[in-house]
Amino acid sequence: MGTKKTFARSRVKRRVRGKIQGTAERPRLSVFRSNKQIYAQVIDDLSGQTLAAAGSLGGSETPTGPKLEQASAVGKLIAEKAMAAGIESVVFDRNGYLYHGRIKTLAEAAREGGLKF
Repeated sequence: MGTKKTFARSRVKRRVRGKIQGTAERPRLSVFRSNKQIYAQVIDDLSGQTLAAAGSLGGSETPTGPKLEQASAVGKLIAEKAMAAGIESVVFDRNGYLYHGRIKTLAEAAREGGLKF
């Protein structure tokens, strides 16, 4: 099953996902964080398509440095990719994580990059 902490996060995640849904006009910006990396995807839930993705692992534009700086770089990168795909407004899905630390940093960097949510 997993630990108490992961089980609690999955319950929060289910609750949040019941309330938000990404559409073609306003897709969902989903964030996943592991102990070492952070990833973000812009998803259209109606068609099941990932419209843009960025992460701190892989790719030529891989950010380096402390985790908060990586989260900021990933936020700016996902905003750039979303704007290039013609997306200006998204619904933020924190994926059961607290809006704090790396999640907050990524969200603020995405806002600075031009995304509205």
